[in-house]
Amino acid sequence: MKHPSRLNLKSPLVLIFIFFIHYAAHAQEVEKTDSNVQELADKLANPVANLISVPLQNNISYGIGPFNGSRYTVNVQPVIPFKLSENLNLITRYIVPVVDQRDITGESTHEFGLSDATITAFFAPKSEKIIWGAGPAILAPIATNKFLGTEKLGVGPSVLIMHQAKGLSAGFIANQIWSVAGNENREDVNQFYTQIFLSHSYKSGASLGVNAEITQNWAANTTLISVNPSIGAVTKLGNQVVQFALMPLIPIVGPSQVRPDWGLRAVVAFVFPH
Repeated sequence: MKHPSRLNLKSPLVLIFIFFIHYAAHAQEVEKTDSNVQELADKLANPVANLISVPLQNNISYGIGPFNGSRYTVNVQPVIPFKLSENLNLITRYIVPVVDQRDITGESTHEFGLSDATITAFFAPKSEKIIWGAGPAILAPIATNKFLGTEKLGVGPSVLIMHQAKGLSAGFIANQIWSVAGNENREDVNQFYTQIFLSHSYKSGASLGVNAEITQNWAANTTLISVNPSIGAVTKLGNQVVQFALMPLIPIVGPSQVRPDWGLRAVVAFVFPH
């Protein structure tokens, strides 16, 4: 009998989980000279907030495909805003995945390296009620292994619409990407992605939320949907403001060859003055 594959990792998710539990239970107060922690938690829930942050999103999934594979992905996701005018910001978001996977492409196989990067830019006018932003999305073929990327350059539109009140954030972010160049022997990219989210923050900087992630691969005619409840906390490590978040990844829809049995996500986001 084939045993479930295991990733050869130095327990990064466990370390983040320990940090999260410690600081959620014994959260240090952000100094009064800093912005209100609940306000900061709300800003971090807003994908187009005028805020510099560097989230490290750790994802681990088990039970993938016919060989019961496993995949660990660290998404390095810096968010860098630019002020274009008094009423218009340009929010740039970068996702650079580092992937370690086993038994995905075959039994006893192992791939490690960069996957393709996704770069989005939102032109976001200032708004107090309905927050929105729109701009281009770019798929950059930087993968270091042919099994970890598409070998295609892709472009398309991205959009965000959300409502935010004190302590409450709800909305969605979406993009559609088509390949426009790259390896002609590889399948074209025609993919839609959206994340629908709802979160509630508290005066302590803690937050509870849930999101649904939907990926529609039009070329392969496959749909992946997961529902992910989350718990988070804003605190400080020394002088560095950080946010921790932890969530199970619960697959709802997806073909058996790509859908995992279960997964877990742990995020630590470093926040910088702007």
